[in-house]
Amino acid sequence: MCGITGIIYNNRQQTVDENILRQMAGKMEHRGPDDATSYADGHVGFGFRRLSIIDLAHGQQPFFSADDNIVMICNGEIYNYKELRADLQARGHLFRSACDVEVILHLYREYGTGFLNKLNGQFAFALYDKSKQTLFFARDHFGICPLFYSQQEHVFLFGSEMKALLEFPGMPRDVDLSGLDQIFSFPANIAPVTMFKHIRSLPPGYYGLFSNGKLELHEYWDLEYPEEAHVYEEKTESYYIEQLDELLQQSVRYRMHADVPVGFYLSGGLDSSIIGATMRSLKNGRDFSSFSICFSGSPDNKEINEQRYQRLMSEHIGSMHHEVEFNWKDLDNKLKQVVYFSEAPLKETYNVCSLALSGKAKDQQIKVILSGEGADELFGGYAGYKFDYQRAKNGVVKDLDYLMEDQVRKTLWGNEDFIYEKNEYEFKSTKEALYSTGVNDVYTQFDCLRQPAVAHKRLKNRHIFHQRSYVDFKLRLAGHLIADHGDRMTLANNVEGRYPFLDVPLVEFVRQIPPGLMLKNMKEKYILKRLADKYVPREIIDREKFGFVAPGSPQLLKNNNEWVNDLLSYDYIKRRGYFNPDTVERLKAMYTHKDFILTPPYDMDLLIIILTFNIFSEVFEVPSL
Repeated sequence: MCGITGIIYNNRQQTVDENILRQMAGKMEHRGPDDATSYADGHVGFGFRRLSIIDLAHGQQPFFSADDNIVMICNGEIYNYKELRADLQARGHLFRSACDVEVILHLYREYGTGFLNKLNGQFAFALYDKSKQTLFFARDHFGICPLFYSQQEHVFLFGSEMKALLEFPGMPRDVDLSGLDQIFSFPANIAPVTMFKHIRSLPPGYYGLFSNGKLELHEYWDLEYPEEAHVYEEKTESYYIEQLDELLQQSVRYRMHADVPVGFYLSGGLDSSIIGATMRSLKNGRDFSSFSICFSGSPDNKEINEQRYQRLMSEHIGSMHHEVEFNWKDLDNKLKQVVYFSEAPLKETYNVCSLALSGKAKDQQIKVILSGEGADELFGGYAGYKFDYQRAKNGVVKDLDYLMEDQVRKTLWGNEDFIYEKNEYEFKSTKEALYSTGVNDVYTQFDCLRQPAVAHKRLKNRHIFHQRSYVDFKLRLAGHLIADHGDRMTLANNVEGRYPFLDVPLVEFVRQIPPGLMLKNMKEKYILKRLADKYVPREIIDREKFGFVAPGSPQLLKNNNEWVNDLLSYDYIKRRGYFNPDTVERLKAMYTHKDFILTPPYDMDLLIIILTFNIFSEVFEVPSL
């Protein structure tokens, strides 16, 4: 992957300064340490940082059409580029490199903007058509590659990370209070909302057109499950297992293609084990590396240490295994760095482990890592899927508070009976207690519970399993697991993350599998476990799903670190103006009490959000209220 950024002035007489482009791209050097280029032509300019993965010698960007009328930069990988390239060459297109993303330029010449669903990959690109004076930009189906933009009165900016846009002279840094409110209510920010009022995130499966100072956004793909009344074809379990196996093998094969070494993250759970075993079956004699976080150094960590399962699977597939022995004493030192790369407050501290993993991969000169994200959201790996079935079986008695919650759920999901993580109406009073008087005075202007969280039409008349899968896919996966937890933490160490479960043909097939084969007899991920019988030891398949919980703010407070105490001090909280200092003091007293126990994910670590927001405010020089 790479880092891309750009400037387009509305006034075509205004000239882009390449020094500014280089400064913007320079803020993303971690995304592309291998090469740096910039392009400026009048009022349009592109900046680029390259992480060399394919065609190491000739993959420099931007790419230009033969007549120089079209210029393009791309962050990402197009996995089916060989098939697309062969078809385009048969149509008379001539390629200048062996680089995968060059096909985008030729697809645009052949089909205009209508080619996006021909792509199978992870990508965010920007293409400027000089003849039409139009910027065409897009983000992949699942949102693996980030793409942020800012439309101001005189200029349009875009970039792979928000820190690139913040480098543009005069760029406002005001907090979007809707973004802050979302952090408390949902797993992460929901595109297009970010933590900055003047920066938006292009949603997954969307493209944009910018011309003559006007911006248009269009959706080209979404995860659309069949309606509940859909009659599924009569297929055997074996059919679904065989098809799933074939598609997953093709997906892993695609993602192992690189001109640099490839490895994978091995958690010791089902999903990463299937990925590793599939890699082994396809490796054709090549060695490959696995990477795991372990916590064997302290007896306090024995409950979260998965080292036994990690080693079992590594030995089973014969990978060159690398363990990162993590010491939570390092948490204080790494948290600022994690927030800087995440570009948002955090609800938990596990990103510190993710950063350590990619750091180990970098040390071993591994540039590409495969990981198992997406399986839980597609196959029903979270406890919520079981809770849905239990609620449907037992029914619910509704009191007055429950009826008030119904209204919130109807707004968020379009379905008053869909419960996601918690009772949001009840939690609203907690948020009001956390916010300062000044923030509460404008609360109705940014209250995230007043807007739909997802497209209601995608949940309407769908099976409850598919409703939860869709919401998880949009909120937990796209906003968090492959964003701040994935892309930002791998690229922080010049490593590209790839996700075989997030493959377009595979996902299109999975959405047609009957829900009864996902959660069968209350066994989560039933069909995936049947597939795993071919690849994974029973001890791993049969183990209870492990929900990793990282130490949070109570541990940080007990460490009595000076900078943590400063950022949570009464005076600092009051001066910044976002939170109520009295509430923060009460939380600190509660969290440091000798009998206090915080049990995520059932208890939210409110102080870690406040602390990491304050770190965010410091590292990005956010103004006080």
